[in-house]
Amino acid sequence: MAFVLSLLMALVLVSYSPGGSLGCDLSQNHVLVGRQNLRLLGQMRRLSPHFCLQDRKDFSFPQEMVEGGQLQEAQAFSVLHEMLQQSLSLFHTERSSAAWDATLLAQLRIGLHQQLDDLDACLGQVMGEEDSALGRLGPTLAVKRYFQGIHVYLQEKEYSVCAWEIVRVEMMRALSSSASLQERLRMMDGDLNSP
Repeated sequence: MAFVLSLLMALVLVSYSPGGSLGCDLSQNHVLVGRQNLRLLGQMRRLSPHFCLQDRKDFSFPQEMVEGGQLQEAQAFSVLHEMLQQSLSLFHTERSSAAWDATLLAQLRIGLHQQLDDLDACLGQVMGEEDSALGRLGPTLAVKRYFQGIHVYLQEKEYSVCAWEIVRVEMMRALSSSASLQERLRMMDGDLNSP
């Protein structure tokens, strides 16, 4: 009987520890890197957005899907991963190197990559095979379409300085929403870990 009681106690302790949660513990550092990425985007400004008013575009950011509280944990991780992956891809294009200060751009890329690495470590824990299929639908697909629209816009504007400025402002908005989603995921995980 003592053995069974000890085994049950061990299971309870493991289930309430960060490593034993159903989710993945996004560290405070992950959130801080996200905030640093937003600061870097702010510092990358090369000209006033008011100068580029004629180039403004509504990219139809899927805010309801990203910020709405309806996402399940696996979907939220999938959406966040897609946003960071697409952001990194956008700022890794050859044309982006010509548009931005090289040092700031390198720091942004490193930060986005670091956040992706954190999420990659979590994604396998959080998503099963059927969750993975679900993650490719709905909100994640909306994020992909959103970034496709940004790429098309840049091509249509021939990667002009104003086009990149409009995209920079838009990415600040998108990454700000992803920071809110990251914070919500941390809170979800905290709820799972609390007794």
